[in-house]
Amino acid sequence: MEKVKTVFISKSAKSTQTFAKSLAKKIRPGDILALYGSLGAGKTTFVQGLAAGLGYKARVFSPTFIFVRPYKLANSKQQTANSNKRKIKILYHIDLYRVEKETDLKTIGIEEFLTDNDAVSVIEWPEKIENKLPIKTIKIKIEVISENERRIKVDG
Repeated sequence: MEKVKTVFISKSAKSTQTFAKSLAKKIRPGDILALYGSLGAGKTTFVQGLAAGLGYKARVFSPTFIFVRPYKLANSKQQTANSNKRKIKILYHIDLYRVEKETDLKTIGIEEFLTDNDAVSVIEWPEKIENKLPIKTIKIKIEVISENERRIKVDG
C-alpha cells in the first residue's frame, strides 16, 4: 500500500465500511493489514467495506470459529493503487482471537498467508503474532468512542 497515516472518525457502521472501501484503492497485492480493536469495535465491519472496495460482492462473515475465511476477488472490479499491474486474487480474513498456542498458528498455516504475494491478508487480533508480522505491515487501530462512533487510525 502506498504510505498512509490518517485518523478517521466514523459515526456509524456504514461510515466505517465507506472509509475501508476508499482505503482499498490504496492496497496492493502482498499487503498485510493488522486490525487492532476490542470486541465489538468494528473490525469485521471494516473488512466488509475493504472487501467491497476490492470488488467482492457477497457477504463477509467473521472467521472467529474457523480462523480464516478466503474471499476470491473478481479482478475486473479492482481499482487499487496497483491497477495497471498485478491484481489481488484473494483476500484472507484471519481472526486470531481463539489462538491459544504456537501450534494453532502452524495448523492454520499463518506463514502462508503472510507470504502470499497475490493476496491481501487482514488479521484481527494481530497481537497474538506481533513478532511474526513483517515490518511493512499496515496497522489499523479501531477505538470505540461511543456506541456508534469509532476512531480509526491507519499507519502504514
